[in-house]
Amino acid sequence: MSAIAFEKVVRVIIGSITFIIIGLLVAIFSIMFLKGFPAFHGDFLFAESKDFGRAGGVFYQLVGTLILMTTAVLLSLPVALGSVLFQTEYMAPGKFKTLLAQLTYVLNATPTILFGLVGYLLFGVYLDTGVSWVTGSMILAVMILPTLQVSLREAVEALPQKYREAGMALGLTRSSQIRRVILPQCFYGVVTGVLLGLARAAGETAAIMFTATTFSGIQFPQSFSDPVPTLQTHILILAQEAAHPESIAQAWGSGLVLLGLVFILTLMAWVFRTRVVMESDL
Repeated sequence: MSAIAFEKVVRVIIGSITFIIIGLLVAIFSIMFLKGFPAFHGDFLFAESKDFGRAGGVFYQLVGTLILMTTAVLLSLPVALGSVLFQTEYMAPGKFKTLLAQLTYVLNATPTILFGLVGYLLFGVYLDTGVSWVTGSMILAVMILPTLQVSLREAVEALPQKYREAGMALGLTRSSQIRRVILPQCFYGVVTGVLLGLARAAGETAAIMFTATTFSGIQFPQSFSDPVPTLQTHILILAQEAAHPESIAQAWGSGLVLLGLVFILTLMAWVFRTRVVMESDL
């Protein structure tokens, strides 16, 4: 086979895979919309669930999900940002620096159920936080740490060297250069990482199901030791009640809300990511 023919075959294979992925994405969105939209009514997003989830809305489940997501990002962002700045601005290139970057990818590939088990043992048992939104937020913070680190590292490393050279020419110290040059120029990259971290946290179920959430009996957490209702648990419990069409309909509607939340966060991250690329090309 000639090189030109081989290139055409590879192009066809790659193109076919791309269209398959796009087709799967369109199919998922279409099915979720067709199944979930009929469950929507005027106050679906702002009403509390009733009759063990078979009626009502998902207000408290949505709020509980946002509480876990936001707290996880607030806990994880300083650690990820500090780690990235230390690796990119203070560490010299070498095998140890490469090892740290590879360990980040290994952590990102760890099964989520293991995060739940180890996290509950560490936070829930040894730190005595129990089954609570605090425990779930800390577990999610560890889980989204690799996502934040990768996004932040790419933003910092994509910063043109001329900005650092300008800071050095002005006599700025390393810390001043980070505070006045690097962080302002990487603002959109930081926002992108935060949005991707939120999207990652919104899609997790196994790690928080037995450590942070409850299906019913809780609206807003009243203390640090209270669990919260979440969309993930709500969908999982309702989907198991196949004998009740109302439960399945509510599960589809809740799934559409969760999918819409993740889609909005991902779309916003893409917008900010595009801004980062445009600025780096200037």
